[in-house]
Parts: sequence; C-alpha cells; structure tokens
Amino acid sequence: MKKIALHWQILIALILAVICGTAFPDASIGGLAVTEVYDFLGQLFMNALKMLIVPLVMASIIVGVAGIGTTEGFGRLGVKTLGYYMLTSLLAIVLGLALVNVMQPGLVEGRPLHETVELAANTEEKLAEVSEHSTDSVMQVFLRMVPPNIIAAAAEGQMLGLITFALLFGFFAAQLTPQRREPVVRFWEGVNDIMLGITDLVMKFAPLGVFALVAKVFATTGLEAIVPVLWFALTVLLALNLHTFVVLPLLLIVLGRVNPVRHFKAMTPAMITAFSTDSSMATLPVSMDCVERRAGVSNRTTSFVLPLGATINMDGTALYECVAAMFIAQAYGVEMPFATQFTVVMLALLTSVGVAGVPSASLVAIVIILNATGLPVEGIGLILAVDRLLDMCRTTVNIFSDSCGAVIVARSEGETEILKA
Repeated sequence: MKKIALHWQILIALILAVICGTAFPDASIGGLAVTEVYDFLGQLFMNALKMLIVPLVMASIIVGVAGIGTTEGFGRLGVKTLGYYMLTSLLAIVLGLALVNVMQPGLVEGRPLHETVELAANTEEKLAEVSEHSTDSVMQVFLRMVPPNIIAAAAEGQMLGLITFALLFGFFAAQLTPQRREPVVRFWEGVNDIMLGITDLVMKFAPLGVFALVAKVFATTGLEAIVPVLWFALTVLLALNLHTFVVLPLLLIVLGRVNPVRHFKAMTPAMITAFSTDSSMATLPVSMDCVERRAGVSNRTTSFVLPLGATINMDGTALYECVAAMFIAQAYGVEMPFATQFTVVMLALLTSVGVAGVPSASLVAIVIILNATGLPVEGIGLILAVDRLLDMCRTTVNIFSDSCGAVIVARSEGETEILKA
C-alpha cells in the first residue's frame, strides 16, 4: 500500500482537529481534560521546531552568504530581497484598505458596531499586556539588529541580532584565503546538513503536532465567539486569500516566470505548519526545507531570504493591522479622510517590521496605529475574540510570501532548476 504523502497527512490532521476541537471541547481522557492533552502535545511539537531555529538559521546563513562571496553579489541579493518585501507588504496593505472600505465591517445596518457588540471581557488585561511595547517598538528593531551578547541573543531567540551576526560571519568567511576558508565553510555545511536531517525527523510527527495545536484553539475559542464580528473576520480572510491566491501568484508568474500551482504544492507542508503553530519563526525550519528541497531554490538564496523574511516580512500582519484599524474606526463612527487612511497605510507598513519579535506583535502594532490616528484604544476589544484564529491565517500568508520572495530572487539571480518537478 502506497504511503500517504506528508502534506496530506498534515491536512487530514488539520481537518480532524477542527472537528474534534469544535464537537468535543469539554471531553476528557482518563480524568484529564482533553485540552490539557492537546496543550502538552502541541507544546512538545512547538519546542521541537524552536529547538532547530538557532543552529539551522546560523548554519544556513553562514553557508549561503559564504557562497555569495563578493560584496557586489551580497549587496545585489540584499537590495532585491528588501525591494520584494516592501512591494508585497505595500500591496497587501492597499488591498486590505480597499476591501475594508468596500465591505465596511464596522457598520451594521448603517450603525456603528460598538453600539450593539460588547468589548471582550479581557480587553483591559490585553491592553495592559501590550502597552509596555507600544511606544518604542519601531525604534527597538534597530537595536535588536546589533545585540551586545550574541550568546544571550541566541538564548532569548532574538533573531534579528543572530541574522546580522551570521550575515557578517558568512561574508567575512568568504574573504579568507582558500586554505583558511575551506575548513570553516565545511564545518557549517556539516551543521546545516545535520539540522536538515533533524528537521525531517521532527516533521514525521507534524500531523500529531498540528492536530493538537489546532484542536486546542477550536476547543477553547469555539465558533460562537466569531458571530458578532463575523463580517470583520470575513473581510480579513477575503483580503488574505486574494493576496495569497491572486497577488502573489501573479508576482510568481510575472517576476519569477514559474508555475504558481507547483509552488503551492511545494509549500503545502510549511503553510499548514504555519497555520497550526501560528509562528513564522517556528515554521522557519519547515519553510527552508520546502523551498530548498521541494521548490529547488539554492541554499545560497534560501538561507538569505527566508530567515530575514520570517523576521521582517509580514504581508498578512500588515494587511490585518490596516483592516483592524479601519474596522475600529468604522465601529466607533469615526470618519477617516484620505490623509488619515494614508497614515494608517504607512504605519501598518512600518510597524509590521518594527514590532517583529515582541509579544502580541499584531496587537502592539494596532495600538500604535490607534494612538497615532486618535482612535479609541479600547476598540481593540472588538477583535480579540477572532484575533487568534485570524493570526493563524495571516501567519500562513507571511511564510508563503517569504517563499515566493525566495523563488523570485533566485530566478532573478539566474537559477534555472526551480519548480521543475
């Protein structure tokens, strides 16, 4: 009997998780609440993925950048990558802005939504949680790029600092004489190969991990919480889907000259993992494996584009921030002239990068936008009920956009063996 492919196993687990989590939220196993079992298995899978991040990212970037060699090649790759990130994030935000203006989810029969819908019970608690990050997060991104202690940065998961160090290490390793460069590069190549092997092992348990993570979300959140803000959720989902299935595939066709259907097939395991883990960084080992082994992009490009993208390229997050801010304005009956909407677009673009790596990143960014535009901060309580589920969706868009960037940049660098199978 032919073995079921991994991506189909994960997809089946995802469907079963939605069914079990929704239908049996209060079930127990041997006196133990099923949600506790979900939590244990889910955290075990997340820990395994996170365990891989630091050594895999370090090794992969060093090997990839050392392979670029010249300052010209390094700079060219960086400009293309950052240019792609800015373009797709801006396209995502503008798309979200257009849809929220057309669908107007903040109005019910012409009346502001806040008149009929109560704020989430934990609004004050959530605002207190994000307030400490809401004033300086945009500037902190530059400080996080240069950590005072690289070992501490690795222990704390400060990926921007690790990426900066790995980029510099790989670049200057390439400048050594061949006699000195060869053993250094060979060591990191060996580490990279080992980490990819461990990634394969962890992914064998992905169906179980995905099932546990998603089942817990649906068991604890439930679908009834979505009903009051269903139109807002549908607006976000429509915008995310248009960006994923229309905008990004068009960029793959026009800029990458590749078949987007093949790319979707190659990235399916990473996209489902991103949805279930709700973390671009935790999904990074899977994303790198899919882009390099399934899509055929070189390690040179993958190792440069994807770690950077998982840290600063947040198409889905930027789109969500814009839609959420406009939704809250509509829900409170606040008129938003073009100049203010332009401000929202610019802030969404900047904060999607600036708050990367901080707790409750999207909510922090939305608070920044609300404060800057004079909107009521407590309006964030309107979206808390659906934030977790929508976060899973926008994380999927984030990692897919990163993968598209890797393909497009690789094609522009003359790579020809991409998505051939």
